[in-house]
Amino acid sequence: MFFLNMKINKRYLLIAFALISVIVFYYFYSAKASKTAITYVVKKGNFEVVVTNSGELRAKNYTEVMAPTSELRTLGIWQIKITNLITEGTSVKEGDFVAELDKTEIMTKVNEEQLNVNKKQSEFTQTQLDTTLSMRDARDELLNLKYAVEEKKLIKEQSIYEPPAVLRQAEIDFEKAVRNYEQKQENYKTKKQQSITKMQIVGSDLEKAKAKLDALMKIIEKLTVKAPKSGMVIYVKEWDGRKKIVGSTVGWDPTVANLPDLSTMESVTYVSEVDIQKVKTGQKVEIGLDAQPGKKIQGLVKSVASIGEQKANSEAKVFEVVVDVLTVDTTLRPSMTTANSIMASTISNAISVPLEAIHNNGNISFVYKKSGLKTVKQEIKTGVFNETSAVINEGLNIDDEVFISIPSDTSGITLVNLQSLKK
Repeated sequence: MFFLNMKINKRYLLIAFALISVIVFYYFYSAKASKTAITYVVKKGNFEVVVTNSGELRAKNYTEVMAPTSELRTLGIWQIKITNLITEGTSVKEGDFVAELDKTEIMTKVNEEQLNVNKKQSEFTQTQLDTTLSMRDARDELLNLKYAVEEKKLIKEQSIYEPPAVLRQAEIDFEKAVRNYEQKQENYKTKKQQSITKMQIVGSDLEKAKAKLDALMKIIEKLTVKAPKSGMVIYVKEWDGRKKIVGSTVGWDPTVANLPDLSTMESVTYVSEVDIQKVKTGQKVEIGLDAQPGKKIQGLVKSVASIGEQKANSEAKVFEVVVDVLTVDTTLRPSMTTANSIMASTISNAISVPLEAIHNNGNISFVYKKSGLKTVKQEIKTGVFNETSAVINEGLNIDDEVFISIPSDTSGITLVNLQSLKK
């Protein structure tokens, strides 16, 4: 009987030991899991909705360095290439070299016009020689006719003692000579006027050709583009965002480069169609500079585009937002990359959690929340988001502890829906 009781007690001891081992293992595992799982204690406070996008600085005011495209269009030249361009960031004075444009096509026109000028000059010279000879012959003829008139006059005067028939013939010859001389005088006047008109026409054609050649030479001078004022040269961008450099084409947009006024700057950024509804003019902006990490300058949203655009190599629509830079800083330069944090709105006394803590299953959003010694899936209703957190409108209270990382074992965790909380 004694040995039988000893065996029964030993069995109970083994069972008790096994139960204690299981309990110790459970708490040890739970403690280890709690150490590896990251949690967040829910708090209430001001929630800032911030829209952050990269951008680029540019001067609010600038002077454009222009190509003579309007003059080139009169010649039928609609596009012209940049063959030389001063290094971006170079400081220039008024009249200094900025760029050189391709002269090949216009030089062909210059050569053609030079040949035309030479031709018109030859025509003018030939016409001048022909006119001189023709007018000299006409004057010689008039002089001969004048002598003929005088000769006929003498014959007539000497015929007064001749028979009437001879006298009459002398009178007729004299009248013919006078009439012929007078006709030739009128013809000479007409011929002189014709010669003057012809010389004017040929001379006008020559002057037009010379004027066109002079205009071409002046345009060639303008193909060496110079700075209209002192400043720092900044390359301009084309429609696709690429900068105009050597080899780029200047067409409808005649701007070759810009000379910015560095005293007033603005940052241009592009906001996605998802966030653009949050952005309004007048909102404060904190601007960071990639070139100067840690430095923050202040700005205000100046304008928000009402029409979206599609950037190169992207299918997403974005809207241009221009931010006035309020901080005066002499180190700011155009084309510097900026990080624009637009303070869209602030919600007071808001309950929020990190985005990492929020999970979704279909249309239901939930968090893993500690509830005593166990973990539950708590359904939540979210509000506005920022880049790191989301406002929780329903489902959580202050001091609730939620998991930022997913618990190691989620099997058997039940979902607590919002309806059950309202009962």
